[in-house]
Amino acid sequence: MSGPLVPGGIGEHTSCLLVKLGQVVFRLAEDRLHALGLRVRHYSVLQALADNGPMSQLSLGAYLRIDPATMVSSLDDLETLGLAARARDPEDRRRYVVDLSDAGRKTLRKANELLADLDQYVLSDLPRRSHDSLHKLLAKMNEGETLPGEFDRMRDQAGSTKMSSASSPSPR
Repeated sequence: MSGPLVPGGIGEHTSCLLVKLGQVVFRLAEDRLHALGLRVRHYSVLQALADNGPMSQLSLGAYLRIDPATMVSSLDDLETLGLAARARDPEDRRRYVVDLSDAGRKTLRKANELLADLDQYVLSDLPRRSHDSLHKLLAKMNEGETLPGEFDRMRDQAGSTKMSSASSPSPR
């Protein structure tokens, strides 16, 4: 089937375009990373560790805005693959510090190559001179107050809803 991904008046809304395009790019990224045994969330953890060095599990989750249960699952996967390791923090034995392994660094280099190729592929319908401009605009949105603030607000609201429903008596 040919034609626009977001047809008609729906495509008049930038938010609708971003949603659908994001879904497609996410699936493509997952497909590419699968060749390395990774998912996007695994890649994010590996890259965060490469960017920041060893981090506590809690700090890593906060940095990536990943909930604790997903962080534990992601780290379990990465440890099983031999790409990252958790160790007790010598300064606070209650805390775990996470670091990349040598295999993790090597896999991350391959993942970054795959994602760079994917970037070129998903931008192939745009003039080459537009690639940097689009990236800069998206980076500005990423670093702005609106969307990061909304994400945090919704996450916090969902967390407080879970907390209040967990402490509320169940309906009979």
